[in-house]
Amino acid sequence: VQLVESGGGLVQAGGSLRLSCAASGRTFSTYAMGWFRQAPGKEREFVAVISRRGITADYADSVKGRFTISRDNAENTVYLQMNSLKPEDTAVYYCAANGAGWGRETSDYDYWGQGTQVTVSS
Repeated sequence: VQLVESGGGLVQAGGSLRLSCAASGRTFSTYAMGWFRQAPGKEREFVAVISRRGITADYADSVKGRFTISRDNAENTVYLQMNSLKPEDTAVYYCAANGAGWGRETSDYDYWGQGTQVTVSS
């Protein structure tokens, strides 16, 4: 599985961005999909995960109520809608595919995209 993120950029605090992650291959629906982020000098951290069929989702406490993960299995794409952005959301955002079906740890994921930069100015 190859993953390509897009949609990052520079936004003011309080603004919104929508990230997309396009996956190659015909097995997209067999993977749970997650979003992670990594700020400079920090470890990569979990943001959100969505189940194979898109029925169940889970979020980090820091983004709950502001971010929404969704997926379109017909289009092999997973999305991350980010609202009410804060400067502390600034990071490189990565999507990842999890063949085991669920997880919040980086070690749970089999494939990773190259990342897209999100910068939130105050």
